[in-house]
Amino acid sequence: MFSSRSPGPRSVPPVENPLLLETAVSLARKIRNREVKCEEVIKSYIDRIQHVNYIINAVVADRFEEAQEQARDIDTVLDAGDPNNLYPPDSMPLLGVPFTAKEAFAINGLPNTSGLVARKDIVSTSDATVVTYLRQAGAIPLAVTNCSELCMWYESSNNVYGTTNNAYNTGRIVGGSSGGEGCILAAGGSVVGVGSDIGGSIRMPAFFNGIFGHKPTSGIVSNQGQFPNAVGQRTEFLVTGPMCRFAEDLLPMLKIMAGPSTVQLKLEEKVDLKALNFYSIEDDGGSWLCTAVDPELKQAQKMVVTHVEKELGVKVQEVKMEKLKYSFQIWSAMMSESADNQTFCELMSHNESNPVNPYKEFVKWMFGKSEHTLPAIGLGMTEKVTQLTTEQNKNFIKMCANLKTEFENMLGEKGILFYPSHPKPAPKHNAPLLTPFNFAYTGIFNVLGFPVTQVPLGLGSEGVPLGLQVVALPYNDHMTLAVAVELEKAFGGWVNPGRVEEPGD
Repeated sequence: MFSSRSPGPRSVPPVENPLLLETAVSLARKIRNREVKCEEVIKSYIDRIQHVNYIINAVVADRFEEAQEQARDIDTVLDAGDPNNLYPPDSMPLLGVPFTAKEAFAINGLPNTSGLVARKDIVSTSDATVVTYLRQAGAIPLAVTNCSELCMWYESSNNVYGTTNNAYNTGRIVGGSSGGEGCILAAGGSVVGVGSDIGGSIRMPAFFNGIFGHKPTSGIVSNQGQFPNAVGQRTEFLVTGPMCRFAEDLLPMLKIMAGPSTVQLKLEEKVDLKALNFYSIEDDGGSWLCTAVDPELKQAQKMVVTHVEKELGVKVQEVKMEKLKYSFQIWSAMMSESADNQTFCELMSHNESNPVNPYKEFVKWMFGKSEHTLPAIGLGMTEKVTQLTTEQNKNFIKMCANLKTEFENMLGEKGILFYPSHPKPAPKHNAPLLTPFNFAYTGIFNVLGFPVTQVPLGLGSEGVPLGLQVVALPYNDHMTLAVAVELEKAFGGWVNPGRVEEPGD
């Protein structure tokens, strides 16, 4: 399903159906109370996907017929009266609510290629663990969404499905690797979704698409059932988490997706925002590898600081951390620490005994003969070239430990940090090739293992979303989620993309 670029950038048409403007929590309540038919909800989302997907190319495979059948079964039971024996409210809080997932996650009967041509014929015969948990909670899977090749680039484009376009401006990227997921949520074609994040793959798409995304505390949500599989050190840094159009849905989604591990968090604990300590860091201190943070993003972060100080009566401390300018080097060293990691060139070939030769692939790409995207080939070429020496690795691994200690000393159990999501709002297509290290703003928190919630802050002067990261120490996910709810109230959260004037490009 390759996208056909329109002659000029545009946004998707506005969401008009009131059902598509309800939170997942509200939809589940209305379905259970018979205020709306489950089949009507599912049909509304299917119609919306079909209405916008030719513009954005976010959904790459669907199970619409099966979803409608499930919806009819739910309606039959609910219409019969007293459904609580079959559908207990406590264990099925998302009864009848549709959801989508990044194509890297297995959903029975749907493809699971992660954008790799060598896997184009692979169809899942089972569900990823988080998909199982969501089904058990009553949610209905609708479709899978586009990602970058092998989930290791921050533009969602591959040679299986093509390129995904931003719902606010089709000339802009949607981020990666959970970019299709962020995009279909922003376009109103889904209400909640599943993403994964090893260097910002939930948070960058959430930022570029103006939705909410949460990177949970490391090790809480199962990664089982996605490809590429996390091995070695990457098991700790790869996290699975919720992506939502509305902040209200983040906590129930996380609670469901975490399964038995929910007990390690404090999701039932009420958060007194006025009792928290707030800190703000406006940039990484000037890394030569990353571009400078856009002034409009800095201004948006200052607006958040002003809101917290004025409305909550809490002083926000502006701080700097020198080590953040080495975020990419720290991320890279930590990622390569484990010797049993499969190489990227092995992943590209889908065959460990015969890894791809990226230099040959580059020559083939120049003549339009390669099965791989240029970013994937580039990553393969630089895999060994950019590898740090053993001594450098040790130094940056030690720096990571020291940085973590600095954060722990500063934040404590009641601390919240505001930090930029990315140096720039959604770039134009292919622009990440010129700024490959800008993901370091999100990647640093993967290796630190901190929970982070991405929060939208309206649209900027170019008509694409602004936002910031809300960070806390491990197991304090409930605090970042509570701050997200507060900031949604203050700044409006997700913006209906068709309701704004289309910007020039």
